[in-house]
Formats: sequence, structure tokens, C-alpha cells
Amino acid sequence: MENKEMPLVSVIIPTYNSEKTIGKCLESIKNQTYKNIEVIVVDNFSQDKTVEICKKYNAKVIQIKSERTKAKNIGLKKANGKYVLFIDSDMGLTPKVIEECVILIESDPKIGGIIIPERSVGNSYWVKVRDFERSFYTGTEIESARFFRRDLALQVGGFDEDVVFFEESTLPQKIEKLGFNVKARIESHIIHHEENFSLIKWLKKKYYYGQTARRYKSKYREYGNKQISLFYRFGLFFKRKRFWSKPHLAAGVIVLKGLEYLAASVGYLKSS
Repeated sequence: MENKEMPLVSVIIPTYNSEKTIGKCLESIKNQTYKNIEVIVVDNFSQDKTVEICKKYNAKVIQIKSERTKAKNIGLKKANGKYVLFIDSDMGLTPKVIEECVILIESDPKIGGIIIPERSVGNSYWVKVRDFERSFYTGTEIESARFFRRDLALQVGGFDEDVVFFEESTLPQKIEKLGFNVKARIESHIIHHEENFSLIKWLKKKYYYGQTARRYKSKYREYGNKQISLFYRFGLFFKRKRFWSKPHLAAGVIVLKGLEYLAASVGYLKSS
């Protein structure tokens, strides 16, 4: 592709005190094989060196006090790209992610969103468990697109700002209702850096998410019933022989999901 044929892609990253990971994230964007990219960081007034690091990479930084969903929507409105990619500050892109997304979405006008596979990396047992768990979600409602046509994302009003539970799923669901495919997928993957994974912090996050689970389920019932269902989730694991082939990881998945559901359920009950 020559430059004039390369549509601009806007990468939108919400941040808060992300100095430990944002450098890796921005470096991975810099190293993309696809070069026509703008980076928009929406920062929740970080107290560390997050903004300083972002400016070294010439990222556009917007500071606003907001939840992640609102931050992403602000980035969407400020973006200039034909396409938008939403990632977290602790994620990195393998080199061909954006190139593969652009080639795929340009090939079919009915594609509105693209799923990018994710891998969790880190040395702790729980990170290995999470990476193993992710491998069973391919082609299910648990996955959500991250790369979108910006015009469609704007048309449906971006992410739903009333929920944090499965908030990443709200935008693709709204675009899908317009009749567009949001389940196309590429081969290259996102690396989720979870070296500093804390089980306690993770469960507190699930408790917080659970407080808007009721609202999410009522508004997005078609997906929500499966996404929230303990039976559906464990069915994805138990029905596969591969799950039982690694009993030390399988046991971890069962324990971790049990704890997550417990934490989210407490948050759910608190919201009633």
C-alpha cells in the first residue's frame, strides 16, 4: 500500500497511573508494520509519569476525570481516523495487528468490527491460568471486537456509559444491530501484560463490575444471558478434552472463576 491508499487508524488508550506499562504499549504501536496511525491517550489525571511517557511518543493526550467507557467515547469523538482501535494501557500489539485489521475490513463493506485474539503474559500461576482460560473463548459471546469503523461507532453513540460490566461488549453489540458483522477476526494477537497481576485487586474489580451487571443484563439480554451465566461459562471448559489435559491449569480456572462469580455476585446484590 502506498501512503495515499493507507486510511488513518486511531488507537485510543484510556490511562490512569500507567507508567509501568504504557511505554511497552506505545512502543508496540510504533513498531507496527502499518504506519498511518494516530495515538490518542485519554488520561484520568495520572499522578505518575504516564503523561510524560506518552508525550515522548508524540501521543495526543486528553485529560479528563471519567470512567473508562466515557474516556473511550471522548477518544472516539476526538479521533480523525477512518478506523479506531481501543486497547488498554497494559496491552501490546504484535507487529501486524493493525495491518491485518485494515486489510480485512477494507475487503468487505459489511464488516463493522474485528476481534483481535488476546494472550496473557506473566510469570505468576494466575496469569498462566488466565491465558489458558482465554483459549476457550474463541468464537463465543465472551469475545468482543476492538477494531471498528469509526463512522459506525459514532452512529451508535460509542460505548454504553451506564455500565462497566462487559462494557467492551456494548459497542460491537450496537453495531451488530445495524446489520454489520462484528465477529470477523485476524490471526495476529494482542499481548496482555499481567506481570503485576494481583488476585485481590482483580476480585475487587469484579465486585465493582458486578454493581452494574443487572443494568447490563436488562439492556443487552441477548448476549448478557450467556456472558453472565455460570453454566454457559463452565460449559465452555468442561465440554473440551483439552481443558482436562492440563489439570493444574484447569483447577486454577475453576477456582478463579468461582471467586470471580462470588465477588461479582456480592456487587450485584449490593446494587439491588
